[in-house]
Amino acid sequence: MSLTAVTATTGKVPADPRRQQLAAFLRSRRERITPEQVGLPPTGRRRTPGLRREEVAQIAAVGITWYTWLEQGREIQVSVQVLDAVARALLLDPSERAHLFTLAGAEDPTPVRECPTVTPAVRMTLDRMAPYPAAVINSRYDVLAHNAQYTGIVGDLAALPPEDRNLMWLAFTPSRFHQVLVDHEEERDVMVARFRSGMGDHGAEPAWRALLCRLRKASPVFDAAWQRHDVLRPGNGLKRFLVPEVGLLRLDYTSLWLGPVQGPRMIVYTPKDEESAALLSRLPTRLPSAAAAAAAAAGAGAVAGVPLG
Repeated sequence: MSLTAVTATTGKVPADPRRQQLAAFLRSRRERITPEQVGLPPTGRRRTPGLRREEVAQIAAVGITWYTWLEQGREIQVSVQVLDAVARALLLDPSERAHLFTLAGAEDPTPVRECPTVTPAVRMTLDRMAPYPAAVINSRYDVLAHNAQYTGIVGDLAALPPEDRNLMWLAFTPSRFHQVLVDHEEERDVMVARFRSGMGDHGAEPAWRALLCRLRKASPVFDAAWQRHDVLRPGNGLKRFLVPEVGLLRLDYTSLWLGPVQGPRMIVYTPKDEESAALLSRLPTRLPSAAAAAAAAAGAGAVAGVPLG
């Protein structure tokens, strides 16, 4: 007999802390809603505040017994469709909806996307990081914002289509970033492992699936790395860049989180040694022309001896 069947027949509530939290959360959300808020007629004095369980079940179009078991924290099978209906019935906001699906151990089929807009305060912070290169990226490696010094390393991102302003894409296709990244094989393996780790939380999102499909078609090197199933959480480390007319930069990169882990973060590059500190002042702070950028990228590849993957 399954755990679900045992629970339903014995009436015992398992001691799963997350299920207990789910039960308490549902009760608290139900008790704050008045019948008038969901279009139900007032029914006189109530013994408890908010909606009754049968009213939530009615609005969500689920069985009253099933909803009662859910609110009691029992180990029942919970479909994402029913969770979606309950979230709507309880008028949950985006944060509450995400919390509901997390407690239920289910993946939201229509998650609320984080707005990629970078606030003026974050942009000001990026500019104040000079002379250190800095950028804001999300867990999918999209570059959301950057300062002029970062452009001096990766090139003119504004000249690229929005879908190409992604470090995964730039690392595995011909680009200035690909050319100046000295330890490109090791760095790309790390990026793929971190991308796969993020994919575990975002695998149902079309943007992630589209990028994965593009990368696998465009780069056999990426596809081979992806097939290894390595995973790694985001972190800090050292990168080496051989920048034309600047030289070899050895830079520590530090992630400053702007939201939850696996969310947007500001990456700041600081010099590992005095030589790199001196060379940072030579980074161009004006965007090069497209022709100049292409020529510089080709020159960097010839100097570094880095083949395109």
